[in-house]
Amino acid sequence: MWTINATYKSNRTILPKILDHFGYYPTCFTIITNRAMSQKLSPNPTYDVIILGASGFTGKHVIREALKFLNVSSSPLKNLAIAGRNASRLSRALQWASGPNPPPEIPILAADTNDPSSLRHLASQTKIILNCVGPFRLYGEPVVEACVDSGCDYLDICGEPEFMERMEVKYHDKAVENGSLVVSACGFDSVPAELGWMFSSRQWTPPAICSTIEAYISLESDKRIVGNLGTYESAVLSVANVDKLQELRRSRPKKPRPVILGTSSKGPMINHLKEVGLWAVKLPSADATVVRRTLSCLAENLHGLPGVNESTEQIERREEFWSTIKPAHFGMKIASKYLLGVVRFITVGKFIALFGKTGIGRWLLLNFPSVFSLGFFRKKGPTEDEVASATFKMWFVGHGFTDGSLASQGNRKPDMQIITRVMGPEIGYLTTPSILVQCALILLKERDSLPKGGVFPPGIVFGPTDLQDRLQKNGISFDVISKKTV
Repeated sequence: MWTINATYKSNRTILPKILDHFGYYPTCFTIITNRAMSQKLSPNPTYDVIILGASGFTGKHVIREALKFLNVSSSPLKNLAIAGRNASRLSRALQWASGPNPPPEIPILAADTNDPSSLRHLASQTKIILNCVGPFRLYGEPVVEACVDSGCDYLDICGEPEFMERMEVKYHDKAVENGSLVVSACGFDSVPAELGWMFSSRQWTPPAICSTIEAYISLESDKRIVGNLGTYESAVLSVANVDKLQELRRSRPKKPRPVILGTSSKGPMINHLKEVGLWAVKLPSADATVVRRTLSCLAENLHGLPGVNESTEQIERREEFWSTIKPAHFGMKIASKYLLGVVRFITVGKFIALFGKTGIGRWLLLNFPSVFSLGFFRKKGPTEDEVASATFKMWFVGHGFTDGSLASQGNRKPDMQIITRVMGPEIGYLTTPSILVQCALILLKERDSLPKGGVFPPGIVFGPTDLQDRLQKNGISFDVISKKTV
């Protein structure tokens, strides 16, 4: 047990990072505090939503997105607050997000991820906390714990598989008991992948059946592409945590696996998708892990997760939706128009895999991101022009059979292909805030039709809602590109 006195505020942020870089981050980390250790959600919370970590790169864009829906007649968002450690930084973030208009009178609340009592107090005042404080492996668990204890809902933009699965193991049962809905990966990681494979699956109408879906993510820009530094930090720490993730999975009871007709093949390391003119390599991202968790939930709940107080119409809508979704083998690849671009992806991946295994290696990766990412990431983040010019395209290539009965005929190859596409603006500062806010609006508006509580991936919770329609109205499109026999 490691114990740190909360009065040493200057050390509270840097110490966990230093420990983690050198492999000494403790599994049990307690902050001494004199404040109350348990606060329940008020029957009438002061706020609909609190944005935690609102002064960060992504957080200020989340504020800007949320302000679009604050006190709008058609929006359920009527009360909003922002929270973090530094009031002056939060004030500047609010001013930036409100521009060119003067900032609205929004409460700025004090909270620190290293002060659990401040988080419990925060959670007791709101229906939902939107957590933008990463890396989540270092700072996420106290926020989840506070929300679960208080009974408020929790959404984040995490893309770290070990964190998400560990939260499910530790807090799912208590979240169900207390009525706290905890959903990670409510940003570019991993909603486009989740909704994308569901959209692709729905194009396979009986008797046709899909056996594999491969997603190809392509990032495009008229200017230089610069990624979110938090994403890079998460990738580095995920490599450091691979052994813990594998140990966690081995320690858990095996969950039901979905029955998938047909087989999947690994294929070459690099492949050329001629239909859309892209070269691609396998991407070890959170997306595939999150989709598999949703498929596992669906194997246990064939009609999806029942809502806490659903109407007959809502039950019928949910069951009809999931009847159109069939499980398939799923994988992710990162793509480029040029083979040299794929070589660059591989090089960065090798750097992270090699240096991320040791403390000194992680220190180098995290202190010199532009060097080891070959310019993909930098500490100061992208400029506004770079954000505005960037877009993403995610292609979903499904292979299957014109008739499901063919899938059981030995090693018969698929005879049908359907390609769909999800497309939208820059992933870290435009798409992610938009998705996160839309998920929060759905929670506010449709809470009775959603599960009482628990720790879940986004697909199983938001799949049957109108999230796809909402995203389409906010610049993220879903299209069928081609259907053909092969």
